[in-house]
Formats: sequence, C-alpha cells, structure tokens
Amino acid sequence: MTRIKTRQGIKQRKVTFSLENADANEVFLTGDFNKWNPKTDPMKNDGNGTWVRDVIIPPGKYEYKFLVDGQWKEDPQNDQLYPNCFGTYNNIINVTAKNKGSESFFKRLRRWAISVCL
Repeated sequence: MTRIKTRQGIKQRKVTFSLENADANEVFLTGDFNKWNPKTDPMKNDGNGTWVRDVIIPPGKYEYKFLVDGQWKEDPQNDQLYPNCFGTYNNIINVTAKNKGSESFFKRLRRWAISVCL
C-alpha cells in the first residue's frame, strides 16, 4: 500500500486488489468503499488471467466482494470473512494508517516462534 495525501490532509492508502480467473470475461470490484457499485471499479485483465484494480481509500475496515461475469465471488486470497444479509460472506480488509512493513511482520513471527518453542 502507498500513502497518499488528499487536499484536505487526510491520509489515504492505495490498495491493489487482484483476482486470478482466466475464464472470466468481466470482473468488478465492489465493496462498502464504493457503495457496492460495480460500475465504479471495473477490474483490468493483465493478459495472463489476473484481474487487477487499484483503489485509493482512507484507513478503515471494509467489506468487499468480486462480481465475476454477473456472479458474486469471494476473494480466495483473503480468508477474513464476514457474513452478509444474503446468507453468504463478504471479505474484510483492514486498511491501516501506516504501512507496518516487513520489520513488524518479522517481529511478530519471532515472538510466535519463541512461544511455540517454549
């Protein structure tokens, strides 16, 4: 994610969503960040079957889903799910104010490894 400042000084983040589906004809990114409007964020096929879309949104917790050839699909790369009112699930993404980077990941991994070894 990349940090971007708006005119009002609110820090926003560039988030890249991707979905591998070589058989799809069209894919849209929908979520509460775009009021679930598929026309807002059509995804682009990279030519190798991966659909990609960048969005710029403020930090926060968001629900989202893909609309693939008219069918709702969850993100297979994200196991964070939340039940929706239709009896299915939406994916959740938590956009942080700052990119914690790989250092904090390795610190967490080290703590986890130490706790497993004890």
